Amino acid sequence: MSLGQELAPHLPFLRRYARALTGSQAHGDAYVRAALEAIVAAPGDFPRDVDARLGLYGTFQRIWSSTNDNDARDAGVEEGDSESIAQARLSQITPLSRQALLLTAMEGFTSEDAGYLIDASATEVDTLVADALAEIERQTRADVLIIEDEPIIAMDLETIVRDLGHSVTGVAVTRDEAVAQAMAQRPGLVLADIQLADDSSGIDAVKDILAEFSVPVIFITAFPERLLTGERPEPTFLITKPFQRSTVKAAIAQALFFDLQTIPA
Repeated sequence: MSLGQELAPHLPFLRRYARALTGSQAHGDAYVRAALEAIVAAPGDFPRDVDARLGLYGTFQRIWSSTNDNDARDAGVEEGDSESIAQARLSQITPLSRQALLLTAMEGFTSEDAGYLIDASATEVDTLVADALAEIERQTRADVLIIEDEPIIAMDLETIVRDLGHSVTGVAVTRDEAVAQAMAQRPGLVLADIQLADDSSGIDAVKDILAEFSVPVIFITAFPERLLTGERPEPTFLITKPFQRSTVKAAIAQALFFDLQTIPA
């Protein structure tokens, strides 16, 4: 099997990680593209002492670390500018902690593998993750709309949201119901399933909502590869079913991390 064939199955998930890390489809994809270009330019440098997925993420991490200004502070915040929003947050939480959080909670790496990727011990990774969750949860509070037609999953999501200190504006099971609830009480975050009770689409519901006002959205689906096709638009935040509670917590934290309305004073 060629190196390209080994890496191909992991690319959609690297793109998911890159987008969550940067808060932007365009910037996340640019970092992934740069990592792939580096691999193509010097395939002999690709690490063969680890599995292909770990090697791919490791190449991405080196690109990210070498080009991202991790020491930037006091950037001005402009509405809709996710990079500026991120910089406002970075004054209170380190990028390394966010990377540790995403790599373990969202991407499913062990603390040991995450440590390999960010040059830290497993114990240090665990500490970084705990610090990141505590700080981001302290910074961010939001009203959350849940669009989910499976009652057990909806209840689980509602419990997770409330445990994080957020409030739930409602649980919608159809496209029309979701839009109506969003218009009645504008949420600060939307958690949206893809396939809804009446065979309507959570994607269409979100499009209708975003046509009226801007709000961060996290999609939940059993088939993430269907949404990570390289076509635009694509979701910045995506959770795979069946999900871990820690994954949902990490995604919520990251989505609100880049939201202008939840920047601490």
